[in-house]
Amino acid sequence: MSQTTYAGSAGGAKSASKSDIETSTIRAISWRLIPFLVLAYFFSYLDRVNLGFAALTMNAELKFTPLIFSWGAGIFFIGYFIFEVPSNLALEKFGASRWIARIMVTWGIISALMAMVSGVTSFYVLRFLLGVAEAGFFPGIILYLTYWYPAQYRARFLAAFAIAVPVSTVIGAPISGLLLGLDGMMGLKGWQWLFIIEGIPSVLLGIVTWFYLTDRPEKADWLSAEQKAWLKAKLDSEIAAKQAVKHFSLGEALSSPKVIARPIRESAAFGPD
Repeated sequence: MSQTTYAGSAGGAKSASKSDIETSTIRAISWRLIPFLVLAYFFSYLDRVNLGFAALTMNAELKFTPLIFSWGAGIFFIGYFIFEVPSNLALEKFGASRWIARIMVTWGIISALMAMVSGVTSFYVLRFLLGVAEAGFFPGIILYLTYWYPAQYRARFLAAFAIAVPVSTVIGAPISGLLLGLDGMMGLKGWQWLFIIEGIPSVLLGIVTWFYLTDRPEKADWLSAEQKAWLKAKLDSEIAAKQAVKHFSLGEALSSPKVIARPIRESAAFGPD
């Protein structure tokens, strides 16, 4: 009887211990990654929609018709659509920290270069390149989170990550309005200052990303050995369960209806600039 009681107590202690490791691991990952990724997505969304604020004065300055502006706003999603899947493949090849940093630095530079727009051609080209630069950021972050979170946690922290969208609207709108008020400073228009000042933080944060993000859990020196072991075992078991799932070639992935529909859903959810 005593042996049975002891065994049961030991099993309960073992279960409690495992629960403690799971809780501490998920907490450590969340504090390390989620606030930083939310901040990155905040600047991503801000750089995506600031064209709408710039248009308040830019369109009249450059004599853009509603049709020209609409094409410029929409051409962003053409570049985004074409390069979304290749960007995710590159993230797998080069590592999340490097590739996400590349995305942020290039979109920040191109967003700032929007201040140099002088006509229709430069407007279209830079908007297309901005879509190319930013392609893969959102799905890349989703892929990156699968490296760290077991399936049961992903939806919860994806929701926390997506909170950057309404936050960027609440904070970004008055900031953009203030930047438009810099009209004439140093010989630049307000809409030019808007693009420059809102593009620079993405470049700086992209540089930080290179050093801050950890590609995989096994490289995380901010997790204990026990936490790494638990996370590896959990994720390995999920990967093993997916081995029977078909793997798509690049051509199959690009032609998949689900892949084609993703950027359409994103543009519908976030709306045009």
